[in-house]
Amino acid sequence: MPALNSISIDKLSRLIGTVAAPVLIDIREDRGTELVPASQPVPAATVAAWSPGLAGRSVVVIDEDGAGPAPGLAAWLRSEAIDSEVLEGGFAAWREAGLPLLSTTHLPGRDAQGRTLWVTRARPKVDRVACPWLIRRFVDPRARFLFVPAADVLETARRFDAAPFDLAHDDVFWSHRGERCTFDLMVEVFGLSAFPALDHLATIVRGADTARPDIVPEAAGLLAISLGLSRVHADDLEQLEAGMPIYDALYRWCRDARSETHDWTSHKPREVRA
Repeated sequence: MPALNSISIDKLSRLIGTVAAPVLIDIREDRGTELVPASQPVPAATVAAWSPGLAGRSVVVIDEDGAGPAPGLAAWLRSEAIDSEVLEGGFAAWREAGLPLLSTTHLPGRDAQGRTLWVTRARPKVDRVACPWLIRRFVDPRARFLFVPAADVLETARRFDAAPFDLAHDDVFWSHRGERCTFDLMVEVFGLSAFPALDHLATIVRGADTARPDIVPEAAGLLAISLGLSRVHADDLEQLEAGMPIYDALYRWCRDARSETHDWTSHKPREVRA
């Protein structure tokens, strides 16, 4: 059982990527190029500046071993009425357990608020909604996305120091590679293929995004829903927000429900547990 005001690595690993995930705050001084997925690197010394943005959220504080500055900082947050726990064993325990690690090598720089910025073509369909979902759930929950005409993507990226994605151009790292789509590349490069459900979700996205719905049955359904969303929403950011729950549901199906078939039994969503 975890110590008081702490969360086990097993329980946290089940929460990451879901809508129930807490805010993960990494206060290590030497982070290298790896993070617990979805965690936000912040300096402990400036907690008074960034803590107001956590009001009403559940927070997990991550230090190197769970016994450094994390307990004190979590206590400080609780004194501000912010529900806060410490990751039991810290980053070291997460790594030693062989749990997925987010590679930050190709992550774009962060703005003054600690957010990454991304830019892509307007009027998204599949990849340009799937990739932001992946980034928000597993990479940077506060990431910002700009949708502009294709001809303006690179100039917008330069102007705002943003990462362009899903654009066929020699200067764009985040794009299709052969038969694999941008979502495939992000799962691989960010080190997220260690989440088995994401590998299967990537297959569904690839089939829907590259006109190969025969790869898996769900690809045709995702394509139909994606095209429908693009007709329902004229605003790209509204479409992105509407698409997020679609990918949340697909991820949970890939992770927990692939063997389940439809019947007349009432089903109540289970609480996310370790």
